Amino acid sequence: MNIEILYEDDDLLVASKPAGMLVVPDRFNNALPSLNKALEKQVGMKMWVVHRLDRETSGVICFAKHEQSHRYLSILFQERDVNKYYAGLVKGVVVPEQGRIENYLAEHPANNGTMMVARKGKLAVTDYRVAEQWPLYALMQFQIHTGRTHQIRVHMRSIGHPLVCDDLYGDGKPFMLSEIKRKYRLSDKEEAERPLLSRLALHAYKLEFQKEDGTHIVAEAELPKDIAACVKQLNKWCPPADKM
Repeated sequence: MNIEILYEDDDLLVASKPAGMLVVPDRFNNALPSLNKALEKQVGMKMWVVHRLDRETSGVICFAKHEQSHRYLSILFQERDVNKYYAGLVKGVVVPEQGRIENYLAEHPANNGTMMVARKGKLAVTDYRVAEQWPLYALMQFQIHTGRTHQIRVHMRSIGHPLVCDDLYGDGKPFMLSEIKRKYRLSDKEEAERPLLSRLALHAYKLEFQKEDGTHIVAEAELPKDIAACVKQLNKWCPPADKM
């Protein structure tokens, strides 16, 4: 598959990662497709990994094209001199409509691969804002000021609004049209309802930073079709929360 390239020059490449694709090859299963290998094949050169997105998260991601660029960009991300913005669909009516979540996250001692709020963890800071609100769901915009594992997912769960389709920090249930459309009926050609969304409802929509030569980079990726389809149906069948 061809990966959408959002920005490219002699030093770096910014791409739009599809949901469900690993950023780097799986240590235990090299047969799984990975973004860096797909890009290397597409552009014909090595891609240096600078940062990562969860497998199910879609959106903007940056790669370096040579060692010097990789060193500079890695420090940039480590020192939080990069503006990172996400969009996500969450459960419930979010009150207040904007704010900051600031606490400490650490690995869960019993559940491998998951994180939790813990006093002895590492600081995690997320700003959030409601973009659209419906009776059962909200479309959110996030800016993360730290890059902790599963940061947005854990933070939204901590305030009672887990991300849709989150199987680690929510109920993991797919987004079904029948849940929001009254008197929903299957078509004659369907044997079972197909979900509008069945993966984590999180998308990295913008990345902003300054290159070593002073060039200001802003790369944006539109909402992917699956999340956009959910928003379209929510606007069609659900009144805004302030009009209930």
